Amino acid sequence: MASPISGGYSGSGSEGDPQQHTMDQRKRKRMQSNRESARRSRMRKQQHLDSLISQTDELKKENSQISTSIGITTELYLNIESENAILRAQMAELSNRLHSLNDIISYINSVSSSTGNHHFLHAHEAQETLFNDCGFMDPFHSLAANQPIMDMLMY
Repeated sequence: MASPISGGYSGSGSEGDPQQHTMDQRKRKRMQSNRESARRSRMRKQQHLDSLISQTDELKKENSQISTSIGITTELYLNIESENAILRAQMAELSNRLHSLNDIISYINSVSSSTGNHHFLHAHEAQETLFNDCGFMDPFHSLAANQPIMDMLMY
């Protein structure tokens, strides 16, 4: 019969029931096992958290290095773009000068061929003569060695 106090079978009414003792041991063992399992779970969770914190620190460090690298690369890019803009402007100026000089040489050659005057330089010789050692136009140097500019333009 069930005893209203213990909630189980009393058998002979003694407190030393072997079945009850075995169930209590199992219950204690299960509670101990559950506690140990919960402790291991907390340890794993803490290890995972520590790993995530470490990974976060590494990623922050890597992010900082990448950000610095991007800043340096951007600065280099802007410097090169600026230099390219200067070079493009110089190229345009030199192209305009070359076009003008070629027009002058063409005019001079057409005038000289119509008058029969062959003392003029060929186009590439005139270009070499027009520029000084630095590559700039030399205004004091004539197109032909023996002819002043005014005489060349009059023909």
